[in-house]
Amino acid sequence: MLALSGLARSTFYYQQKALSRPDRHGVLKERIKSIFDTHKGRYGYRRVTAALRGLGETVNHKTVQRLMVESGLKSKVRPKKYRSYRGEEGRVAPDLLKRQFTAERANQKWVTDVTEFNVAGEKLYLSPIMDLFNGEIIAFETARRPVFKLVENMLTKAVSRLQDDDRPILHSDQGWHYQMPAWQRMLQKRHINQSMSRKGNCLDNAAIESFFAILKSEFFHPNDFDSVKSLQDGVADYINYYNHQRIKLKLKGLSPVQYRTQPLNLPSL
Repeated sequence: MLALSGLARSTFYYQQKALSRPDRHGVLKERIKSIFDTHKGRYGYRRVTAALRGLGETVNHKTVQRLMVESGLKSKVRPKKYRSYRGEEGRVAPDLLKRQFTAERANQKWVTDVTEFNVAGEKLYLSPIMDLFNGEIIAFETARRPVFKLVENMLTKAVSRLQDDDRPILHSDQGWHYQMPAWQRMLQKRHINQSMSRKGNCLDNAAIESFFAILKSEFFHPNDFDSVKSLQDGVADYINYYNHQRIKLKLKGLSPVQYRTQPLNLPSL
């Protein structure tokens, strides 16, 4: 058979021996799959690498990427989001944020928006506020209709976290909720500086847009919901997971809450 195939005898026995060897990455593959499954397929190779390093594993991200491809482990893709712009229905604020999506401390820069879910012909709306210091969702509210009470309740929850000397910027798009005089009075009462994206420019509020994309790709689209109530409960569970467990590479491989509560001068990965 070797003569007919033209294969060298040494090559045949080398390959036979190689196939009989145990997989040198077998243990690592199991750890990768365990992390991938624990986070329900939400981690790509970068976050899996960070999670492995957090467990004390010294591993190159390219190796993790290759092993994930070999194992058929691929994270989800991201969808688009709901838009609440209806034109100028009130006073439009200037863009104070100017795409500076970083903050030196908590309660310095906040961003918000509203997104929509559809379950069996019924809709659920989510309104969160994110702190740009650590990407934490500091307050959120859900409702069956995108009424003003949705954003009002959310803001009430968020301001309860503020200290007397906090003066955050709160950035949004030009959605009708944020042009309402009642919204602007709430901000003025708590000395919150209102900021808005330019008309039709979603990149001006990219941080919250990114959160909505992650939420839908990691939680909403992979799951089936038999009612709006089950979706509502699931959103609350996911946000808790996002804040407390889901690591972010730019936060030194920590979750938002871990980053906010970490001791000072924690070494990066």
